[in-house]
Amino acid sequence: MDFPHGQGVVRLRAGEKTDPYSETVTRSDWDNPDELPLEGAFVADASSSSARGSLRQPVTTLKSLYLSDPSADVLVGDRVRAGGVTYKVDAKPAADTNPFTGWQPVLEMPLLEVTG
Repeated sequence: MDFPHGQGVVRLRAGEKTDPYSETVTRSDWDNPDELPLEGAFVADASSSSARGSLRQPVTTLKSLYLSDPSADVLVGDRVRAGGVTYKVDAKPAADTNPFTGWQPVLEMPLLEVTG
């Protein structure tokens, strides 16, 4: 799928770091992440909800990563950068396939904004 008017989306995965005490290697180095441009991907609003209060009615808008390739190398815990904003991948739903036609829709992955 081609999105000629979309924005670039980059997957960030923490780089490997060796724990000086246990000598085990973990993916926890966010200062030097592995970057992978994602083809056929975009970040957009998923839904909005209103929390009614006595004085105000704040609205929370949730974002999702949409992938045209359900097998793209994106895992829970990775981060994605789109439009200058960085998000954390919160969940990876199953990539369901229609049993009658074999059609597989785009994959939607919920995101949380990363601050700091």
